[in-house]
Amino acid sequence: MADGIMSKAATMEIPINGNGDTGTLAEDDGLEQATKLQWRLDEKDLHQVMVSGPNLNETNIVSGGYGGTAEGIIPTGSIKGPGVRRSASSSSMAAEEATRGVAVEKLETVKKWGLNTYKCTKQMISERFGRGARTVDLDLEAQIELLRDTKRKYESVLRLARALTNHFYNMVQTQHALGDTFADLSQKSPELRDEFGYNAETQKLLCKNGETLLGAINFFVSSINTLVNKTMEDTLMTIKMYENARLEFDAYRSDLEELSLGPRDAAAVARIDAAQRQYQVQKDKYERLRSDVTVKLKFLEENKVKVMHKQLLLFHNAISAYFAGNQQQLEQTLKQFNIKLKPPGADKPSWLEEQ
Repeated sequence: MADGIMSKAATMEIPINGNGDTGTLAEDDGLEQATKLQWRLDEKDLHQVMVSGPNLNETNIVSGGYGGTAEGIIPTGSIKGPGVRRSASSSSMAAEEATRGVAVEKLETVKKWGLNTYKCTKQMISERFGRGARTVDLDLEAQIELLRDTKRKYESVLRLARALTNHFYNMVQTQHALGDTFADLSQKSPELRDEFGYNAETQKLLCKNGETLLGAINFFVSSINTLVNKTMEDTLMTIKMYENARLEFDAYRSDLEELSLGPRDAAAVARIDAAQRQYQVQKDKYERLRSDVTVKLKFLEENKVKVMHKQLLLFHNAISAYFAGNQQQLEQTLKQFNIKLKPPGADKPSWLEEQ
């Protein structure tokens, strides 16, 4: 309808007066109304497109013009504004700050370790050449040296007891084989049947008593091994920590003494205060470990006496009963110390384990 009106208005003739002015026509009002109606329709269509049209964030921009290939399509939703860049930049800066914080912390740790190592090495060299003062607890040092000497001697007992076990085990195995051989010859030699039979019985009895004695010796070896390589070793580890703490304590004490002899300006006073705090920390650590060592040495001595009293009594009674040929006393000794022997063949793997 609007197109028809506009077409009609465009084809009207406009009469001209003699002086060149346009005349007053009846169709002028119709033309003006048609123009206003066309503008209203255009505004209404534009408003409808703005309201119901596609979302600009969901449209595509075609780089190749209308009808172009799909390769030139750029989704407008993928275009990031300044706010997105600012967010990514902030997260990147936060990650960088966290990484820098970790690096600084590690650097401080390495710095403290290096300073502590330098001080301790300096103190150790000074003590070795007789120039540095060393904190000494004479009573505790004597107990520590006694423990180390005792451990060396007990290690020797343990080594010899293991050697005795190996040799005696081989002897028992030889007696077992000899007894089987005598028994076989007793069946095949009628003229010497009794003689071979007596010897076979004797070797079997010795073999049985030997296995009983081996059970007692193995129990003795196991107990000594626990005492030496676990109980004593644990105490020696605490002693090692105590000796390291003593070295650090003396190192920081010497450092504080050197600073105290120097000038007393503002920077020197600050260094003295820091050295005083470090000295107190090392002193508390040294005294705590010294107390721990004293307690452990006391309990170790009590435990050692109790364990060795039992084990030495077992070893003596078992050896005496075996070489006296007293089978009943030998078995009674094992019962007294709650030692259970493994049945014959218990050490051998089963047929399933051998597969």
